[in-house]
Amino acid sequence: MKTIRLTVNGRAIEETVHERMHLADVLRDKLDLTATHLRCEQGVCGACTILIDGEPARACITFPSVCDGAEVTTLEGLEHDPVTTALRQTFTREHALQCGYCTPGMLVTARDIVLRLPDADEARVRRELSGNLCRCTGYGGIVRAILSVLEARRAGRLPVMRSCRESLGPVGSRPARPSAAGAPSLSAAPARATPASSMGPLGLAGAAPTVALRQAFTVAQPPDAVWRVLSDIAAVVPCIPGASIVSVAGDRVVGRMTVTLGPMAAAFDGEAEIARDGSARRGTILGAGSDRLTRTRVAAEATYTVTAEPEGARVDVTVAAVLSGPLAQVSRGALVEDLAARLTRMFAENLARLMAGDGTGGPGLAPAAGTALSVGLLLRALATERLNRLVAWIRAARRR
Repeated sequence: MKTIRLTVNGRAIEETVHERMHLADVLRDKLDLTATHLRCEQGVCGACTILIDGEPARACITFPSVCDGAEVTTLEGLEHDPVTTALRQTFTREHALQCGYCTPGMLVTARDIVLRLPDADEARVRRELSGNLCRCTGYGGIVRAILSVLEARRAGRLPVMRSCRESLGPVGSRPARPSAAGAPSLSAAPARATPASSMGPLGLAGAAPTVALRQAFTVAQPPDAVWRVLSDIAAVVPCIPGASIVSVAGDRVVGRMTVTLGPMAAAFDGEAEIARDGSARRGTILGAGSDRLTRTRVAAEATYTVTAEPEGARVDVTVAAVLSGPLAQVSRGALVEDLAARLTRMFAENLARLMAGDGTGGPGLAPAAGTALSVGLLLRALATERLNRLVAWIRAARRR
């Protein structure tokens, strides 16, 4: 159990919660804020979308224990918000409300679109809504409603609060600062690319990681040979699923990691700095990156060591990371461990092929450099593996 302090819809609250309890249950069961709907409970459907420090987030996959000190806004807290009021009116006029189950999360996302993308056209609105599912197929009315409010904003008929937020760190770590008038603003910051050279401090910069894992693999090659390949950035990056290099300058590399998760796609542009100790065959990587479209941010620190094993070289990797934004849904402990294990196997097999002179890629291995890494495909493969293990266990139990 852990005691957390939040500001929910402008009201300070203190609650004792289980470490694995999700934020949606706190809002619904402890605070009676039932506009936050629960459906898939996997961060896919968007029915539970709320604002955390002014940013849309999935309440069903967010642990309140990592939100200590954050500002949380549910649909109830937007009752007098002018943008939400305009959206409610246009949702009614355009018949965008059908069964209503998706509507609270849809309104929160729609509000974010209006504030963040004032020049969005229909194609962009539909793309932004791809993370909110409507089983009544009411997308046509929803899109028309949002476009109507966007038109009103461009025509100056809609008062909009401007945000003073410049960047978003880990959830709850940087509550929104008051505006010049002294009133808090819940508006999201305009989307813009973050040049790699202005990422600021690389690594965690003292922040507590939301993801921590250890992985190891063995390559049937001499340890010194493996260390030399791992020290060659241009050679080793294509072995990493979804990764590609933009530029290399000494021990500093600018690159991109492209990831897809269901309807969401992210291209993390960032940079990393690598320090190596050749005598100990040990390296440290400090990195940071962000995706412009989903506004997901990641900061990470990783260490790797190469040691001698009877079978060849053992590579041990330790990673600590902070992930915030829509794709933070993949940061659940057990899921991260499974994904990391599978990605590690893919990387190890690609590395072994590279050292054997066979190139990288191939069936079941990493996609070509610059190709998006599909988390969905990985999850399906993991589910198949678990099902196969369960069937094998049942068969063995029957034989006993």
